[in-house]
Amino acid sequence: MTSVDKPPTAPPTPDQNARTDKAVTEAALFEAFGGVRGMVETVLPGLLFVTIYTINKDLHGSAIAALAVSLVLVAVRLIRRDTVKHAFSGVFGVAFGVVFAMMTGNAKDFYLPGMLYTLGLALAYLVTTFAGVPLIGLILGPVFKENLSWRTRNPGRKKAYAKASMAWGLILLAKCAILFPLYWWADTTQFGWVLVALKIPPFLLAVYLTWVFLAKAPPPIDVFAEMEAEEKAEKEREAAARAARGQDQEPGGVNPARRGPGV
Repeated sequence: MTSVDKPPTAPPTPDQNARTDKAVTEAALFEAFGGVRGMVETVLPGLLFVTIYTINKDLHGSAIAALAVSLVLVAVRLIRRDTVKHAFSGVFGVAFGVVFAMMTGNAKDFYLPGMLYTLGLALAYLVTTFAGVPLIGLILGPVFKENLSWRTRNPGRKKAYAKASMAWGLILLAKCAILFPLYWWADTTQFGWVLVALKIPPFLLAVYLTWVFLAKAPPPIDVFAEMEAEEKAEKEREAAARAARGQDQEPGGVNPARRGPGV
């Protein structure tokens, strides 16, 4: 069968487009939040700290072990030339925790910087949502290649980002509402195990709700593709203009419109 005889390809159905949009959303969320590996890198240092401290009550040994495993995780990513932002954020969080705990001599202070960061992040999600620039949109916009186009050109998507940011803010606030009282009332080992247990479930809930809201939203506007198309169109216009100027010239570069009468 020749290419002329081949039947035309059927256009994608709405269901196929919806499945494609959901797959793109899942991949983007996986990339933005680090996936399974990012969760492991988030949990492992704190888990190692509380495990060692539970066994021998050695603050220095627990802190050094947590910091060491964070550095190893970064080194592994560097060797494999993977994205290091999640591992680096873990190193900084652990380093601040180590400094706080060493300064005060209180093992619970190892977790304090992370708790304060969580509280600040929760407020950032809520404040930016009320300000009309939801933080989750600022985070995911570049991942979806839409940048800030959702703010003015895609109101349905802006609404989805607002819902997702509100969900993140409320979930993180609920987490803080559990952890901060325990910081004062519970002993170090109990507090540490509760904190480790609350690392993943709230995160997964927030990511799931984000996926639900975005899966129902209009698809993103690919501003990078638009810029490439505009650049290609501009080059085509310039080529057409050059061709038109060339047609106005006789062989030898003489413009017939400028030749005198009888020439």
